Amino acid sequence: MANTIFKDVPVHTVGDLPAVGSTLPPFQVTRTDLSILDSSELAGRRVVLNIFPSVDTGICATSVRTFNKLAAGLENTTVVCVSKDLPFALGRFCGAEGIEDVVTTSAYNSSFGDDYGVTMANGAAAGLFARAIVVADENGTVLYTDVTPTVHVEPNYDAAIAALG
Repeated sequence: MANTIFKDVPVHTVGDLPAVGSTLPPFQVTRTDLSILDSSELAGRRVVLNIFPSVDTGICATSVRTFNKLAAGLENTTVVCVSKDLPFALGRFCGAEGIEDVVTTSAYNSSFGDDYGVTMANGAAAGLFARAIVVADENGTVLYTDVTPTVHVEPNYDAAIAALG
């Protein structure tokens, strides 16, 4: 299990992120148009998973905006933003913010959080996701993972992008 902090309270996740060097676990999440994004659709592409609690918080919204800007300049790379927000809320946010270069998805009806070990197991936000990043190459090999030490800080964008080579 990973450890983070939410509102000054230590929080544990239900497991660990995939290990560097392992194969990216398969997943299915829901796009804002209610279609399913199956990880098999990303075969042959580099993948950055931006995982966070809720787009309705400042730092989560900032991470989506920042990865949207970064994604515009990344070749053969798909940035997938994943939270338990409903697809409607994600769609509203992306429309208002002009988010077009990342794929925002909801895991509200998916095992993604358990499969990736990011579901917070205790604390006020139990059931939501810890803030984490997973980066994989075009072969699906995990290159980088990180759970932020506290949910209240932005992810390390530079390290995530550097992992892509």
